[in-house]
Amino acid sequence: MAKFLVFMVLVSMSCVISVKHERKVINIAVFLDADEQNEIAILALSSIIRTVYSRTNYLLRPLIHRMHKYEVFKTGQLACSLLEQGVSAIFGPESPEINDIVQSISMSLQIPQFQTFWNSRLKTLYDHQGYNGNEIYTFNLHPSPTNLAKALATLVRENDWKNYIVIYENDEGLLRLQEALKRRNTQEPAIIFKKLGDRENYRSMLKEIKHTGMLHFILDCETENILEVLKEANEQKLLTEFHSYILTSLDAHTLNWFELKGVSSNITAFRLVDPSSNIVKEAASVWTLVMKYSEDYLHPYWNASEDIDLFNNKHFSEITSFNIRTKTALFYDAVNLFFNTFAEMEKKELLIIKPLSCQASEKSSHGTKLSQALKKVHSEVGLLSGPIKGFDSYGYRKNFQLKIVELDEKRFRTIGTWTPQKADKIDFTVTVEDRDTETKRKIQQMTFRVVSRVGAPYFIRKEDPPGRILKGNDRYEGYSIDLMKEICKPNNLNCSFTFEPVSDGMYGNYDPNTKKWNGLIKDLIEFRAELAVCDLTITYERKTAVDFTVPFMTLGVSILYSKAVKEPPELLSFSHPLSLDVWLYMFTAYLLISITIFLVARLNPNDWENPHPCNPNPETLENIWSIRNCCWLTLGSFMAQGCDILPKGISTRLVAAMWWFFVLIMIACYTANMTAFLTMERMGPTIESAEDLAAQNKIKYGCVKGGSTASFFKDTNFSTYHRMWVQMESAEPSVFETSNKDGVKRVLTSKRKYAFLMESSNIEYEMERNCDLIQVGNNLDSKGYGIAMRTNAPYRKSFNEAILKMQEMGVLVRLKDKWWKEMHGGGQCTKDKHSEDATATELGLDHVGGVFVVLAVGVCLAMLIAICEFLWNVRKVTVTEKVAPKEAFMRELHFALNIWARKKAVLNSASRSPSALPAERLSNKSR
Repeated sequence: MAKFLVFMVLVSMSCVISVKHERKVINIAVFLDADEQNEIAILALSSIIRTVYSRTNYLLRPLIHRMHKYEVFKTGQLACSLLEQGVSAIFGPESPEINDIVQSISMSLQIPQFQTFWNSRLKTLYDHQGYNGNEIYTFNLHPSPTNLAKALATLVRENDWKNYIVIYENDEGLLRLQEALKRRNTQEPAIIFKKLGDRENYRSMLKEIKHTGMLHFILDCETENILEVLKEANEQKLLTEFHSYILTSLDAHTLNWFELKGVSSNITAFRLVDPSSNIVKEAASVWTLVMKYSEDYLHPYWNASEDIDLFNNKHFSEITSFNIRTKTALFYDAVNLFFNTFAEMEKKELLIIKPLSCQASEKSSHGTKLSQALKKVHSEVGLLSGPIKGFDSYGYRKNFQLKIVELDEKRFRTIGTWTPQKADKIDFTVTVEDRDTETKRKIQQMTFRVVSRVGAPYFIRKEDPPGRILKGNDRYEGYSIDLMKEICKPNNLNCSFTFEPVSDGMYGNYDPNTKKWNGLIKDLIEFRAELAVCDLTITYERKTAVDFTVPFMTLGVSILYSKAVKEPPELLSFSHPLSLDVWLYMFTAYLLISITIFLVARLNPNDWENPHPCNPNPETLENIWSIRNCCWLTLGSFMAQGCDILPKGISTRLVAAMWWFFVLIMIACYTANMTAFLTMERMGPTIESAEDLAAQNKIKYGCVKGGSTASFFKDTNFSTYHRMWVQMESAEPSVFETSNKDGVKRVLTSKRKYAFLMESSNIEYEMERNCDLIQVGNNLDSKGYGIAMRTNAPYRKSFNEAILKMQEMGVLVRLKDKWWKEMHGGGQCTKDKHSEDATATELGLDHVGGVFVVLAVGVCLAMLIAICEFLWNVRKVTVTEKVAPKEAFMRELHFALNIWARKKAVLNSASRSPSALPAERLSNKSR
């Protein structure tokens, strides 16, 4: 429909040509660059001329000249010759190199000039000439350098770029970054500047950039060179999803981005002209029709210079809104703005345009009036670059709106807007939720390359089954594999992955000499993988090179030590609390005290007693303290059992009291020492904390060389840990090991002379499989294992959410229980641990077996003595009663086995035997 209307307008315009009435001719000088956009600019000018001709009584006559940017002298001569024809305004030139002379002529003769390019010298020129800001004759429709610099600085800040590389083509690119540089903190990393140079130098320059490891770039170059630079960057693998670019060109959206394949980087640019707006689309349609029918309707009012051939070199088969450059749109707006302002002023006052000479001092009569009107102009309709609401004191456009656009599947989309009125803020149209949704959609289409370090239980190489070779992820198993499977489930990220082991087997450490990383970190930096999943500790140094997810496992450095080897208790272990000398001295004291009591009792008259208490006047006295009774008294008190006879004399009681005091102390010492002996026997390690390790030098201790644990002790400010690090470094032989496996082996073989410092999670794993290992003390710090990825990876937030979700659902606990307590021999020490805890206060038979042996030996000895006494009694019966030994033996044995007999007759005659006496007479007999 739009094309049909345009065509009808052209037909009607052709009919107007024959109408005879007087028109006012307005000459305008037009300087265009010698490029393909020149054709579109002329077509745009043609459409304006036709519209003016058909709707007003004016005739715009363009005096067009195509200029090269180095033709400075020719441009000056040409400008002066055009002014002699009577020019109302000058448009262009579009190149800064030849603009200064035209701008100087414009200001001298007070002819309005319209500029459409980025001009940083406009303010400098006015200040140099002592301009007071009241009258301006140069109007630049392009956003001012200061405003563009502010917009760029705001975008860099919103993207949270701490460090980046500026790739610039000429020195004007540095001016565009002036605001971004001013607002940087002096403590932030320095910015790297790289100049493009010739196209032949692109490759070498980008190789240097690649070695820096930087991820953020600002590219400032001509629009025509953007794709060439990015194509070379793509070959150098600088266009991955981890890299981000900001393009300073306002025409980046006009390029054919389908030429750039395999790009996943974030590419952001600014745009002044919105190709999706209706007014731009309609203008493109009109210009296309003008191009098709130009030879038929341009005559007779087109009076371009004879050296311009508009129709021999058509670069465009069709003009679309996406191939209209900013300078062309601004040129179209400048002509429209000039004519509308000129026509409005002529309604109030006739403007006289007269020829001028560069050599004369005469100035234009219309220039000042027209400039004053243009300075305050408010035009909102018909402009491709948006409304124009006046110009500032240096001729820069006041009002405009920059679109922040982002490359999305070969097309740019608007993600935000920036205006000078809100210079420190970008109004984003793409929300955080939208970003997350897009990222998750991209993740579902990705196959992550995951690098890991071989080591149980995180990443284990499986053995190939008979007759089959495992491939891909089937070659490996472990906690890391299961963790990625859970993350990539359909209810989480719904992605896929492939695992590969790290080439050098290292976690990732920075070498200050070579200034390079190794291990997992190196593979990430050099784009060999997108993720690193294993027992990789999150450290500050590593976070300067890569990003980490939230920890999927929390742990800390702790001490691995071997359990005390319990020797089998000796049979007489109950005697260990006292030494052999003490036992001998006690036995000697026992004999001496017994003899002393015997002697003292014989000397003390109080211990001689009447044997017959019923006889008040006995003829003899009796002393009961024989050697046997004395030994029984001392033995009874030693056993804490007492005795049925006690001394009566003061001296004998004093001796007995001293013996009891001695026995009291010895029994108390024995009991206390026995308790300590049993306690010491149950005690495991001789160290209980890191302080204990640091305070002694008998037990050596170390860690994995170059690992996160070594970094913890090396960089700590805590005095105890720093002292431990000094001791580890100076120890001979070296206490450092190349892996946790070697450290565990050394702990087991060192006979409790070596302790190994490692992560508590690995200690728990080893303790589940080797019951001779223990963890000593609490964790020395708190850290976590995280999934490492390239800095600013877009999928980091999605992985964080998946890990937190798994943590809340208990999936991480279940995975740890599986690989720590169930798989590959786990859980072996669980029963032993519980059994040890339950019997911590009990004594085994081995500890008290000697007591039973003593009891058995004493009983056997008592039985042996009883047998001897029985045989001695049999002999006595044989002699007394004059019977055969066998008969006496059988008779006495029969009586001894008769457990119901409670009394026994006295042997006083040979004719009578105990067995022959009646029971009623036995009670009257006494021995």
